[in-house]
Amino acid sequence: MTEVPRPAPAPGRGPLLEGERVLVRRKEGESYLLALQRGTTLIDGLGVIDLTAAIGAPEGAEVEIAGRPSRVYRPSLPDLVSQMRRRSQIITPKDAVTLVYLAGVVPGSTVLEAGSGSGGLTLFLAEFVGPQGHVVSYDRRPEHQKVARDNLQRSGLGDRVTFREKDVREGFEEQGVDAVLLDLPEPWEVLHAGRAALRPGGYLATYTPTYNQLERSVRALREEGFQEVRSLEMLERGLHVGEGGTRPEFDMLGHTGFLASGRKMA
Repeated sequence: MTEVPRPAPAPGRGPLLEGERVLVRRKEGESYLLALQRGTTLIDGLGVIDLTAAIGAPEGAEVEIAGRPSRVYRPSLPDLVSQMRRRSQIITPKDAVTLVYLAGVVPGSTVLEAGSGSGGLTLFLAEFVGPQGHVVSYDRRPEHQKVARDNLQRSGLGDRVTFREKDVREGFEEQGVDAVLLDLPEPWEVLHAGRAALRPGGYLATYTPTYNQLERSVRALREEGFQEVRSLEMLERGLHVGEGGTRPEFDMLGHTGFLASGRKMA
Protein backbone atom coordinates (compact mmCIF):
# COMPACT_ATOMS: atom_id res chain seq x y z
CA MET A 1 0.00 0.00 0.00
CA THR A 2 1.43 3.39 -1.03
CA GLU A 3 1.46 6.07 1.66
CA VAL A 4 -0.17 9.34 0.58
CA PRO A 5 1.81 12.46 1.60
CA ARG A 6 0.16 15.08 3.79
CA PRO A 7 1.05 18.71 2.92
CA ALA A 8 1.44 21.53 5.40
CA PRO A 9 -1.62 23.65 6.22
CA ALA A 10 -2.48 26.45 3.80
CA PRO A 11 -1.84 30.07 4.77
CA GLY A 12 -4.60 31.90 6.60
CA ARG A 13 -6.78 34.72 5.42
CA GLY A 14 -4.65 37.48 6.91
CA PRO A 15 -2.02 39.56 5.10
CA LEU A 16 -0.75 38.35 1.73
CA LEU A 17 2.26 36.07 2.22
CA GLU A 18 5.40 35.83 0.13
CA GLY A 19 5.37 32.75 -2.09
CA GLU A 20 1.60 32.22 -2.24
CA ARG A 21 -0.44 32.48 -5.44
CA VAL A 22 -2.32 35.72 -5.98
CA LEU A 23 -4.67 37.13 -8.58
CA VAL A 24 -3.64 40.49 -9.97
CA ARG A 25 -6.84 42.09 -11.29
CA ARG A 26 -6.23 44.93 -13.71
CA LYS A 27 -9.86 45.48 -14.67
CA GLU A 28 -13.01 43.40 -15.07
CA GLY A 29 -12.22 40.49 -17.38
CA GLU A 30 -8.45 41.00 -17.20
CA SER A 31 -6.62 39.13 -14.42
CA TYR A 32 -3.29 37.36 -13.97
CA LEU A 33 -2.41 34.43 -11.69
CA LEU A 34 1.09 34.96 -10.29
CA ALA A 35 3.38 33.96 -7.45
CA LEU A 36 3.75 36.72 -4.87
CA GLN A 37 7.48 37.35 -4.82
CA ARG A 38 10.00 40.14 -4.47
CA GLY A 39 11.38 41.82 -7.54
CA THR A 40 10.00 42.13 -11.04
CA THR A 41 7.93 39.62 -13.03
CA LEU A 42 7.45 39.77 -16.80
CA ILE A 43 3.87 39.30 -18.02
CA ASP A 44 3.76 38.38 -21.72
CA GLY A 45 2.18 41.07 -23.85
CA LEU A 46 1.84 43.47 -20.94
CA GLY A 47 5.18 44.28 -19.39
CA VAL A 48 6.99 44.15 -16.06
CA ILE A 49 5.27 44.15 -12.67
CA ASP A 50 6.76 44.41 -9.20
CA LEU A 51 4.64 42.85 -6.41
CA THR A 52 7.11 43.48 -3.57
CA ALA A 53 4.89 46.11 -1.96
CA ALA A 54 1.96 43.65 -1.78
CA ILE A 55 3.87 41.26 0.52
CA GLY A 56 2.39 41.63 4.00
CA ALA A 57 -0.39 43.87 2.73
CA PRO A 58 -4.12 43.04 3.05
CA GLU A 59 -6.08 41.63 0.14
CA GLY A 60 -7.03 44.34 -2.31
CA ALA A 61 -3.61 46.02 -2.11
CA GLU A 62 -2.92 48.30 -5.07
CA VAL A 63 -0.03 47.74 -7.47
CA GLU A 64 0.81 49.38 -10.78
CA ILE A 65 0.98 47.61 -14.14
CA ALA A 66 2.14 49.60 -17.16
CA GLY A 67 1.20 52.82 -15.40
CA ARG A 68 -2.31 51.66 -14.47
CA PRO A 69 -3.53 50.71 -10.97
CA SER A 70 -4.39 47.07 -10.27
CA ARG A 71 -5.47 45.11 -7.20
CA VAL A 72 -4.05 41.95 -5.63
CA TYR A 73 -6.32 39.24 -4.19
CA ARG A 74 -6.17 35.61 -3.17
CA PRO A 75 -7.70 33.63 -6.04
CA SER A 76 -11.09 31.96 -5.64
CA LEU A 77 -11.93 28.59 -7.19
CA PRO A 78 -13.72 30.31 -10.14
CA ASP A 79 -10.57 32.41 -10.65
CA LEU A 80 -8.40 29.29 -10.78
CA VAL A 81 -10.71 27.58 -13.27
CA SER A 82 -10.77 30.63 -15.55
CA GLN A 83 -6.95 30.77 -15.54
CA MET A 84 -6.47 27.12 -16.55
CA ARG A 85 -4.59 26.19 -19.71
CA ARG A 86 -6.49 23.52 -21.60
CA ARG A 87 -5.23 20.75 -23.86
CA SER A 88 -8.53 18.88 -23.76
CA GLN A 89 -12.12 19.76 -22.82
CA ILE A 90 -12.49 19.95 -19.04
CA ILE A 91 -15.39 18.77 -16.92
CA THR A 92 -17.59 21.84 -16.45
CA PRO A 93 -18.03 23.38 -12.97
CA LYS A 94 -21.70 22.31 -12.81
CA ASP A 95 -20.64 18.68 -13.28
CA ALA A 96 -17.45 18.89 -11.19
CA VAL A 97 -19.26 20.22 -8.13
CA THR A 98 -21.95 17.54 -8.44
CA LEU A 99 -19.34 14.78 -8.79
CA VAL A 100 -17.65 16.02 -5.62
CA TYR A 101 -21.03 15.82 -3.85
CA LEU A 102 -21.90 12.37 -5.24
CA ALA A 103 -18.50 11.03 -4.19
CA GLY A 104 -18.82 12.38 -0.65
CA VAL A 105 -15.58 14.38 -0.88
CA VAL A 106 -14.96 16.53 2.20
CA PRO A 107 -11.94 18.29 3.74
CA GLY A 108 -9.38 15.64 4.71
CA SER A 109 -10.54 13.08 2.13
CA THR A 110 -8.13 10.92 0.17
CA VAL A 111 -9.40 10.69 -3.40
CA LEU A 112 -8.33 8.76 -6.51
CA GLU A 113 -9.03 10.20 -9.95
CA ALA A 114 -8.60 8.35 -13.25
CA GLY A 115 -8.37 10.56 -16.32
CA SER A 116 -6.30 13.64 -15.42
CA GLY A 117 -7.07 15.43 -18.69
CA SER A 118 -6.18 19.11 -18.33
CA GLY A 119 -6.77 18.95 -14.58
CA GLY A 120 -10.24 20.52 -14.42
CA LEU A 121 -11.77 18.00 -12.03
CA THR A 122 -8.40 17.62 -10.28
CA LEU A 123 -8.49 21.31 -9.40
CA PHE A 124 -11.95 21.00 -7.81
CA LEU A 125 -10.91 17.92 -5.86
CA ALA A 126 -7.72 19.58 -4.60
CA GLU A 127 -9.76 22.57 -3.41
CA PHE A 128 -12.39 20.47 -1.65
CA VAL A 129 -10.05 18.01 0.14
CA GLY A 130 -8.24 20.95 1.70
CA PRO A 131 -4.68 21.07 3.03
CA GLN A 132 -5.13 17.91 5.13
CA GLY A 133 -6.52 15.79 2.27
CA HIS A 134 -4.89 14.45 -0.87
CA VAL A 135 -5.73 13.61 -4.49
CA VAL A 136 -3.98 10.95 -6.57
CA SER A 137 -4.59 11.52 -10.28
CA TYR A 138 -3.95 8.73 -12.79
CA ASP A 139 -3.57 9.01 -16.57
CA ARG A 140 -1.72 6.86 -19.07
CA ARG A 141 -1.02 9.82 -21.38
CA PRO A 142 2.03 11.81 -20.24
CA GLU A 143 1.17 14.79 -22.46
CA HIS A 144 -2.15 15.22 -20.63
CA GLN A 145 -0.61 14.84 -17.22
CA LYS A 146 1.95 17.53 -17.98
CA VAL A 147 -0.83 20.05 -18.67
CA ALA A 148 -2.73 18.98 -15.53
CA ARG A 149 0.41 19.12 -13.38
CA ASP A 150 1.30 22.59 -14.70
CA ASN A 151 -2.24 23.85 -14.03
CA LEU A 152 -2.19 22.55 -10.45
CA GLN A 153 1.22 24.09 -9.80
CA ARG A 154 0.06 27.44 -11.20
CA SER A 155 -2.99 27.32 -8.94
CA GLY A 156 -0.87 26.84 -5.83
CA LEU A 157 -2.57 23.51 -5.04
CA GLY A 158 0.07 21.22 -6.52
CA ASP A 159 1.18 19.93 -3.11
CA ARG A 160 -2.26 18.36 -2.61
CA VAL A 161 -1.99 16.17 -5.73
CA THR A 162 0.18 13.20 -6.71
CA PHE A 163 0.21 12.33 -10.42
CA ARG A 164 0.73 8.74 -11.55
CA GLU A 165 1.30 7.75 -15.17
CA LYS A 166 -0.40 4.37 -15.33
CA ASP A 167 -3.24 2.47 -17.00
CA VAL A 168 -5.69 2.03 -14.10
CA ARG A 169 -7.10 -1.16 -15.64
CA GLU A 170 -4.01 -2.70 -14.04
CA GLY A 171 -5.23 -1.50 -10.62
CA PHE A 172 -4.68 1.41 -8.26
CA GLU A 173 -1.66 1.56 -5.95
CA GLU A 174 -3.65 2.91 -2.98
CA GLN A 175 -6.15 1.17 -0.72
CA GLY A 176 -8.66 2.36 1.86
CA VAL A 177 -9.38 5.65 0.09
CA ASP A 178 -12.54 7.69 0.59
CA ALA A 179 -13.59 8.18 -3.04
CA VAL A 180 -12.77 7.17 -6.62
CA LEU A 181 -13.78 9.32 -9.61
CA LEU A 182 -13.55 8.06 -13.19
CA ASP A 183 -13.51 10.27 -16.29
CA LEU A 184 -12.80 7.48 -18.76
CA PRO A 185 -14.34 6.26 -22.05
CA GLU A 186 -14.92 2.78 -20.56
CA PRO A 187 -15.21 3.20 -16.77
CA TRP A 188 -16.83 -0.25 -16.37
CA GLU A 189 -13.41 -1.78 -17.03
CA VAL A 190 -12.06 -0.09 -13.88
CA LEU A 191 -14.91 -0.58 -11.42
CA HIS A 192 -13.43 -3.74 -9.90
CA ALA A 193 -10.10 -1.99 -9.27
CA GLY A 194 -11.92 1.07 -7.96
CA ARG A 195 -13.97 -0.99 -5.54
CA ALA A 196 -10.84 -2.73 -4.26
CA ALA A 197 -9.23 0.65 -3.55
CA LEU A 198 -12.20 2.05 -1.59
CA ARG A 199 -12.79 1.81 2.13
CA PRO A 200 -16.15 0.41 3.23
CA GLY A 201 -18.68 3.24 2.91
CA GLY A 202 -16.65 5.03 0.23
CA TYR A 203 -18.10 6.22 -3.07
CA LEU A 204 -17.21 5.73 -6.71
CA ALA A 205 -18.49 8.20 -9.33
CA THR A 206 -18.28 8.21 -13.13
CA TYR A 207 -18.59 10.82 -15.87
CA THR A 208 -19.65 9.65 -19.36
CA PRO A 209 -20.97 11.62 -22.36
CA THR A 210 -23.42 9.13 -23.95
CA TYR A 211 -26.48 7.11 -22.90
CA ASN A 212 -24.85 3.82 -23.92
CA GLN A 213 -21.83 4.52 -21.71
CA LEU A 214 -24.10 5.48 -18.80
CA GLU A 215 -26.21 2.31 -19.14
CA ARG A 216 -23.17 0.09 -19.19
CA SER A 217 -21.55 1.94 -16.27
CA VAL A 218 -24.65 1.65 -14.07
CA ARG A 219 -25.09 -2.03 -14.94
CA ALA A 220 -21.46 -2.67 -14.00
CA LEU A 221 -21.82 -0.74 -10.73
CA ARG A 222 -24.68 -3.03 -9.71
CA GLU A 223 -22.87 -6.16 -10.84
CA GLU A 224 -19.83 -5.13 -8.75
CA GLY A 225 -22.05 -4.94 -5.68
CA PHE A 226 -22.22 -1.16 -5.30
CA GLN A 227 -25.29 0.13 -3.48
CA GLU A 228 -27.14 3.47 -3.45
CA VAL A 229 -26.53 3.68 -7.22
CA ARG A 230 -27.61 7.01 -8.71
CA SER A 231 -27.48 8.57 -12.16
CA LEU A 232 -28.29 12.12 -13.23
CA GLU A 233 -27.58 14.96 -15.61
CA MET A 234 -26.99 18.62 -14.71
CA LEU A 235 -28.27 21.46 -16.91
CA GLU A 236 -27.37 25.11 -16.43
CA ARG A 237 -29.55 28.01 -17.56
CA GLY A 238 -28.59 31.61 -16.87
CA LEU A 239 -31.06 34.39 -16.22
CA HIS A 240 -31.08 37.86 -17.74
CA VAL A 241 -32.03 40.10 -14.81
CA GLY A 242 -33.47 43.54 -15.44
CA GLU A 243 -35.99 45.76 -13.71
CA GLY A 244 -39.37 44.44 -14.88
CA GLY A 245 -37.72 42.38 -17.62
CA THR A 246 -36.14 39.33 -16.00
CA ARG A 247 -36.20 36.25 -18.23
CA PRO A 248 -34.16 33.12 -19.02
CA GLU A 249 -31.15 33.56 -21.28
CA PHE A 250 -31.73 32.38 -24.84
CA ASP A 251 -28.64 30.13 -24.69
CA MET A 252 -28.00 27.54 -21.98
CA LEU A 253 -25.31 25.05 -21.05
CA GLY A 254 -27.19 21.85 -21.75
CA HIS A 255 -25.85 18.32 -22.06
CA THR A 256 -22.18 17.86 -21.23
CA GLY A 257 -22.13 14.45 -19.55
CA PHE A 258 -23.98 11.90 -17.44
CA LEU A 259 -23.01 11.35 -13.82
CA ALA A 260 -23.37 8.09 -11.92
CA SER A 261 -22.28 6.96 -8.47
CA GLY A 262 -22.41 4.00 -6.14
CA ARG A 263 -21.31 3.20 -2.60
CA LYS A 264 -19.16 0.31 -1.40
CA MET A 265 -20.85 -1.34 1.58
CA ALA A 266 -19.20 -4.00 3.69
